[in-house]
Amino acid sequence: MKILLDENLPIKLKYHLIGYDIYTVRDMNWDGYKNGHLLNAMVETGVSVLITTDKNLEYQHNIRDSGISLIVLDVLLLKWEYIEPLIEKIHHTLTLIEIGKIYIVQG
Repeated sequence: MKILLDENLPIKLKYHLIGYDIYTVRDMNWDGYKNGHLLNAMVETGVSVLITTDKNLEYQHNIRDSGISLIVLDVLLLKWEYIEPLIEKIHHTLTLIEIGKIYIVQG
């Protein structure tokens, strides 16, 4: 399973999700892509999961039929000290992934 970290997430999250094929938006040279273009690029390259904090993405795009899944991190602030405690929950959520579903991981 190929997983993409959205560009607003700390890069160090990549190194804490051991055992998965993780890429950042920067790794893929997709910096600045708008959501629709980003989702299309993911499907074209076989990336099946997007980890993001964008809570509106599910309302802006038809995720169920997109061929991908979302993990939305619900954090108070977009800082490492708020994201790091979610690592175990993210790992657990990755074991449950079904294409076309949206998972909310709360802090």
